Amino acid sequence: MSASGYFQHTVAGPVIFAGIGLHTGEHVRVVVRPSAADAGIVFVRTDVQDRDNRVPVSAEAVCQTQLGTVIGNAAGVRVSTIEHLMAALAALSIDNGVVELDGPEVPIMDGSSEPFVQILDRAGRRKQEAVRQYIEILAPITVEEGDKRASLLPSDRFEVAFEIAFDSKAIGRQAVDLAIDEDSFRAELSACRTFGFLREVEALRAIGLARGGSMENAVVIDGDRVLNPEGLRRPDEFVRHKALDAVGDLYVLGKPILGRFEGVLAGHGLNNAVVRALLSQPRAWRLRALAPALAQAV
Repeated sequence: MSASGYFQHTVAGPVIFAGIGLHTGEHVRVVVRPSAADAGIVFVRTDVQDRDNRVPVSAEAVCQTQLGTVIGNAAGVRVSTIEHLMAALAALSIDNGVVELDGPEVPIMDGSSEPFVQILDRAGRRKQEAVRQYIEILAPITVEEGDKRASLLPSDRFEVAFEIAFDSKAIGRQAVDLAIDEDSFRAELSACRTFGFLREVEALRAIGLARGGSMENAVVIDGDRVLNPEGLRRPDEFVRHKALDAVGDLYVLGKPILGRFEGVLAGHGLNNAVVRALLSQPRAWRLRALAPALAQAV
């Protein structure tokens, strides 16, 4: 592990970006700002002035997982579709930061994490004088829902394995199994986009979802065909995006994982369920600092 993995980091300075929300269709402006060590990632809804507008990221803050991860606070303030930004923050080892946004949903950008990685690269990182703690998985944790499964297993590094299966020949059965660090995330996952089926769009919009979705920010499938003129970025882009989602959904723990995640036909709901199951079994994990002089369990 590089020395940068031993200590906490925040962004070196504020960075601004904007875009539309995948589900709300609203244009949202975002500023990512530095914050203190041990502060974690906190979203702030600057458009909300009449109540507590701070939404700290945590497993318990996740309040909805239909086609995206939504967090909320006790005042009822919510922030939607955080997973792609959270994946980028996790991969780039950003432990602490304030994400200010003037609307209800993180912009979808191109449907992947790559724009967020580029935005964070512009801001740069600043090492903080605080040791980074990891969640070390000590015993297997599994949640199941029919034929769907999500597991966290012991490993001496962070690994993500995912399997999906769809009737559409455009997807079929796909699997990916990767050790995740900054380099592998950038090369293997960050550019892989979210996807959806044309036949579902009208139904989703009727319940207030996918209002900002288009072929500019998602891979759209009609039957057995990919409709996007440019095609896929990778033959298995679909399962790689699911792995990307898992990286972001696991980071609601607030600390990086030393362990292996396995998802079979899983989604945001099961990803959060296995995180909550882990936290409910304190003997299945421990906090561990990896700095050479501080490598004892803490």
